[in-house]
Amino acid sequence: MGLSAALGESMARAAGAVPPITPDGEEARRWAEDELSDPVYDIAEPTPLDRVAHAVGQFFENLFSAELPGGLGSLVALIAAIVVVIVIVAAFAVWGVPRASRRARAQTPALFGEAERRSASQLRAAAASHAQKAEWDAAIVLRFRALARACDERGVVDLPPGATVHAFARAASRGFPELAARLEAAAAAFDDVRYLRRPGTAELYRLVADTDDAVASARPAARQEAPA
Repeated sequence: MGLSAALGESMARAAGAVPPITPDGEEARRWAEDELSDPVYDIAEPTPLDRVAHAVGQFFENLFSAELPGGLGSLVALIAAIVVVIVIVAAFAVWGVPRASRRARAQTPALFGEAERRSASQLRAAAASHAQKAEWDAAIVLRFRALARACDERGVVDLPPGATVHAFARAASRGFPELAARLEAAAAAFDDVRYLRRPGTAELYRLVADTDDAVASARPAARQEAPA
């Protein structure tokens, strides 16, 4: 075989080993599958969360961009507003309206302008101790505080930190209307002793103590809130 013939045969074999530059349809599909099976392309695939977010976004986009015939657009907006109002009303009905006075009372357990952490029973015991010693001023003040704290503990009256004794008496009177006059008289006794510096007496202490006992045994009409 001559040199030229051998060279031609070698070139022919090399040409046969190289794949065609333009593959046919089946070959192109196989190449594409082989290429896309590479793990590097998995990063570009959307996750299930991406698909859900896209579907939700597409739903709202179609909802608000759709052209509704006639006056249906306004009708749909009205129905949506009614649904929102119903949900809000239902939430208030289930959980109630947050009360600022409750939060304030939890943060600052004040009673008529002074810090007071004792319970109603503790205040009554302290008042009785002063009464046994004829210390009527302290006994009257503590017994009226016991009256107010008891109403607060029972949930009859909300007592914000700035509530006065007469504001409490008015609020408690709405819960116990049959005791309104006695509550006002007890509040006046507290004011006389605590702020006007008038001397307390056994009669005033008995008035406050009897009012406290009457309120403790009465059934309230409804919960009230004393204004600050």
